[in-house]
Amino acid sequence: MNLMMLLEMAAEGLGDRVAVGSLEGGLTYSELYDQAQAAAERFQAADGERVVLCDESSPAVPISLFGAAAAGMPYVPLNYRLPDEDLQALAQRSAPGVAITDDLGAVRLADAQGIETMTRREFLEDLHRDGVPSAVTERPADPEEIAVLLYTSGTTGAPKTAVLRHRHLVSYILGAVEFMGAAPDEATIVSVPPYHVAGVAAMLSSVYAGRRIVQLPSFDPDLWIDTVETEQVTHAMVVPTMLARIVEALDARGSEPMLGLRALSYGGGRMPLPVITRALELFPITSFVNAYGLTETSSTIAVLGPDDHRLAQYSEEPAEQRRLASTGRPLPGVELSIRDEAGEEVPVGETGEIFVRGEQVSGEYLEAASPLVDGWFPTRDGGFIDEAGYLFVQGRNDDVIIRGGENMSPGEIEDVLLTHPAVKEAAAIGVADEQWGEKVVAVIVLADEAAAPGAGVDESEIQELVRRRLRSSRVPAHVVVVDELPYNDTGKLLRRVLRSQHSHLGDPDG
Repeated sequence: MNLMMLLEMAAEGLGDRVAVGSLEGGLTYSELYDQAQAAAERFQAADGERVVLCDESSPAVPISLFGAAAAGMPYVPLNYRLPDEDLQALAQRSAPGVAITDDLGAVRLADAQGIETMTRREFLEDLHRDGVPSAVTERPADPEEIAVLLYTSGTTGAPKTAVLRHRHLVSYILGAVEFMGAAPDEATIVSVPPYHVAGVAAMLSSVYAGRRIVQLPSFDPDLWIDTVETEQVTHAMVVPTMLARIVEALDARGSEPMLGLRALSYGGGRMPLPVITRALELFPITSFVNAYGLTETSSTIAVLGPDDHRLAQYSEEPAEQRRLASTGRPLPGVELSIRDEAGEEVPVGETGEIFVRGEQVSGEYLEAASPLVDGWFPTRDGGFIDEAGYLFVQGRNDDVIIRGGENMSPGEIEDVLLTHPAVKEAAAIGVADEQWGEKVVAVIVLADEAAAPGAGVDESEIQELVRRRLRSSRVPAHVVVVDELPYNDTGKLLRRVLRSQHSHLGDPDG
C-alpha cells in the first residue's frame, strides 16, 4: 500500500470537505488529491530521485508528501533552521533531487550540486496553472519502497538518515487512526515542523481521519491560542516545551480555561508533572493523550489515554497518580520489552533499555547496519513497565546519572525541583566526581518573581527539598541558576550541552 492511497481514499469519501487551511478558501480533499497528482507529474519530469522540502508548514507540505508518494520518490524534509553549512551538507546528501523551499532557502541551497530548487510560490502557482494532469500517474504499489527519509538529530557526529518505508507508515496509520473518523467540524492545528516525524504523522493521520489541517508555520504560544480560537480547532499535538509556554500564556491572560479544544496529544520529550497538572486544569473538557514514539518507529508506539489522565488527576491511589508520569500502554500490534545490558528481559518494575517490535518499526538507516535483532529495535531509552503494563520512560540511557554504582533518573529529580515555587524550569545532570563517579548538578531557571532584583532562591533550600522528597544520594551537589535551558527546535532538552557547560563543577577543585 502506497501513502497516496490514504489520500485517494479520503478524496473519494470526503471530496468536498476542506483538507488544508481555513473553512473558507482552503483546499478540499479532492483538490489536494488533484494537486498531489499534478505534483507527482512535475517531480517525475525533473532530473532527480528524491523530493526535498526545505520550508515551513504550508499547503506545499501535504502536496509534496503525497505527490512524492505518487511519483515513487522518497520525501526528504530538511531542517531549515540549521546553519547554512549544515543545511547544504544535508541537501547534498539528498541529491539528486528537486527541492521546494522559500525564497531564502533557494539562495541557501544554490550551491548544492544535483538539487533543482523551486520556491514554494513557483511550485504552487505551477500546480494551479497546470491543473489536473491529463493522465493520472501510475502509482508504485510496492510497500517496501522508501516513503520518507528523515535526518536524525543524533547526539554526536553527522545525522543519520532514518528510512521509513510505505509499509511502516501505513501500518502505523491503519493501527492508530479510524478511517473517516473525524466529524465534519473537526480541525487539527499542526505546529510541529515538517522535518519532525510528528509533522509527517500529523499529515497522514489527519488526512486518513478526514480532519481539516490548520498549519502554524512557527510556534508562538499566544498565536497558537488565538489560532485555536479563531479557526475553531478541536485537536492539537504539542511537545512539552510548547505546552509549558501555552500554560504560561494562559495564566498571563487571566487563567481563563479553553473549552473548544476536544483533544490534545503531547510527546517528543519528557513532560514535567507540574505542567501537565496545570494543563488539565486549564483545559477542563479536553481529552489528553501522552504519545511516546521515535523517528525509527514511524511515530507513536505507546499512549496514555484520556481516561488515564483523569483517573490520575482525581485518584487518591498513589499508583494511579504516578501513572500521569507514564507514557501509557503500547498500541495494538506493538510489543515492548525492557532489557538489561546483556540483552535479557528484566522483571516487571525493574529499569532497563526499552526495546520495541512491530510492523511500523523500521530501525533502518541509509548509512549504518540495522540494529534490529529478531525484529526488536533498541531505543536507547531507559524505562520500566509497571504491574499494570504502563511504560515509564526515564530518558536516554546516556542521560542517566550513575553515582556510586546507583543509576538515577534525572526526571525524578527534576519533578521535585519543579515543585519549588521559585523554579520555572529544571534539569538534573551528572558531572564527574572523584569519590562517587558522578555527582548531581541541578540547573534551574527561576520563575519571574524569583528572578526579580533582590529575590532569588537559596541553594540549601533546594537541596533540602530534594532530600525530603527523595533519598540523600539524589541531592544536588551544586545548584546553578541560568537564564534559559538549551533545547533543540523540537523541544528536547540538550543535556549534553549542559554537561559540557558545567563540566568544570566536576573538577576536584570545582
